[in-house]
Amino acid sequence: MGLFSKISNVFVRKAKPDWDELEELLISSDIGVRLALKIIEDLKELGRQVSADDVIEECRKVVLAKLPETTPPLPAPSAFGPRVILVVGVNGTGKTTSCAKLGHFLHNQGHKVTLAAADTFRAAAVEQLEAWCQRLDLPLVKGSPNADPSSVCFGAYRTAAAAKSDYLICDTAGRLHNRHNLMAELDKIRRTLGKTDPSAPHEVLLVVDATTGGNAVQQAREFHKATQLSGLSISTRFIGTGEHAENFKPFVAKEFVEELL
Repeated sequence: MGLFSKISNVFVRKAKPDWDELEELLISSDIGVRLALKIIEDLKELGRQVSADDVIEECRKVVLAKLPETTPPLPAPSAFGPRVILVVGVNGTGKTTSCAKLGHFLHNQGHKVTLAAADTFRAAAVEQLEAWCQRLDLPLVKGSPNADPSSVCFGAYRTAAAAKSDYLICDTAGRLHNRHNLMAELDKIRRTLGKTDPSAPHEVLLVVDATTGGNAVQQAREFHKATQLSGLSISTRFIGTGEHAENFKPFVAKEFVEELL
């Protein structure tokens, strides 16, 4: 049952809203304690009988106010080498698929894109990205099984630079954000890429599952410590909306909130 249906049920059962019940409902729907309290307070300040539509509209207003109005663009191509996009996240969030979708998105904008299969610990990840690249006609650089991910990224940069690619997208292995040794590996990848270009990686994008809820914030904090994130925790850049390559687009806050609520 969606949030609007749950809120509507509160008003169906009672002539006047039970503020405690509404607050609990908002918090349990992952709106967060502080935002839930603000929504309830704003509704009380209306000074009139509120409806389910009022609650949803207030949710939209408060959530939208927390999101940036525009999505920052990716850095423009440079004559000095490919722009490097490092893609990170915990296990099972869809990083590999997101890399393929991002590559397809940039390719359709007229850019030359190379992908690097740096998730060398999961053989299926390399095969998955390879299948995507074959389907989408995108060049892929991969290493041997269990190769050092940093060396794969380093070699991929040289390949992309020689091919005069505009962008290099590096897929990485999924890792729990509380495993410090694995997070240190990401820092090594970042430092190795910096040897190819002192400003690389130019973007570090964190992929999270939309159903993760509040734990995504902690994921972002920990990944930011290791890789200096530039997407999602700082501002959401892109959103995947389905399984197909075309189900991917820049994040637009107003559209997202309308769909969410």
